[in-house]
Amino acid sequence: MALDVPSQLSQYKFPLTVVLAGIFTLSLVLYMAPRLVDVFAYFGPLFVSTAVLVVAVVAFTSISGVPNEPHGEKAGEGMLEYVAGPPGFGEGPW
Repeated sequence: MALDVPSQLSQYKFPLTVVLAGIFTLSLVLYMAPRLVDVFAYFGPLFVSTAVLVVAVVAFTSISGVPNEPHGEKAGEGMLEYVAGPPGFGEGPW
């Protein structure tokens, strides 16, 4: 019975190799990767400036007096009238 163990392990040679290679790769990556604190220290100013920008945009949009017009048929009507020109414009004899 004790001699039967290597023959049973030999049928699992490929899965064991893959698992050991995965463990080795994961340990190598964790060893070489920077610490999480270092990543936050490096990108900290970017995170802070982005948060300040988002807060500023929310604050300025909440206090601005820009009315919210519903989108629909009347959206852009003033621009269309400006582009079309006054009534009768462009209706020449040509």
